[in-house]
Amino acid sequence: MNQQEFLKKIEVELKISKKSPYTLRNYSKANSELLEFSKKEPDKIGVDDVKLFLAEEMQEHSASSVIMFLAAIRYAFTKILDFDPTEKIERPKPEKKIPAVLSKDEIKLLLKSLTNKKSKLMLSLIYACGFRVSELVNLKINDLDFAEKAGYIKQAKGKKDRVFNIPEFLLEDLKNQAQEQKNQGLEYLFSGRGEKITDRNIQKIVRLAAKKAGIKKQVHTHTLRHSFATHLLENGVDIRKIQELLGHSNLSTTQIYTHISREELKKIKSPIEDLMK
Repeated sequence: MNQQEFLKKIEVELKISKKSPYTLRNYSKANSELLEFSKKEPDKIGVDDVKLFLAEEMQEHSASSVIMFLAAIRYAFTKILDFDPTEKIERPKPEKKIPAVLSKDEIKLLLKSLTNKKSKLMLSLIYACGFRVSELVNLKINDLDFAEKAGYIKQAKGKKDRVFNIPEFLLEDLKNQAQEQKNQGLEYLFSGRGEKITDRNIQKIVRLAAKKAGIKKQVHTHTLRHSFATHLLENGVDIRKIQELLGHSNLSTTQIYTHISREELKKIKSPIEDLMK
């Protein structure tokens, strides 16, 4: 089996398994890069080839990137060739990074910097509902129930469906956006030139808006999701409810926000305050 046949089989397996486009893209890329690096046919790849690739090509990559790469190789080779060239490779411990979060004032500045009505609506919705960028991109007009002021995220990460509340503040703008799309015979809530808008389009909008707003932090679409969760926690919302709103399978994933809530930390007084009274 040559490299192209192998990569095609990987794509077929991923599609049959209903893996996300993100997984399909990353798993295909990882295997393609390994094969290109080794200059070998897939059935000649061994543990030393994978180790050499990690040592020479992934020294500067994060632990999570290495873990994802090894998962991609393991998936492909066990599915197609029935052996695992990563079996004897020790996985690095994932880093525990605290995600960047915008303050409420920074969110206001970011949204205020947007002059394009559709761009402002998209970013407002990501923050207002804690969306992943893929969830916004795949949101369809029929996923919205304006009478109930609710919407439905279908088959999100982990193949989970969930409900979200449509904020009163965005209701009329969303109705208008949905009607405009319907008039053009389109099924997705947001599109560009008649086609579904891409993750990259939205990432670019966020980056440029942050720059225009004078925000010095590194801001991505996921920063808005992190900010949504953190601000809910600061407002006293129970963490299990936040878990449901975010669509997290495990509470431990949501609990990271307990470590980054600055407003909660500000309430804690140092013991020296009492000593020096």
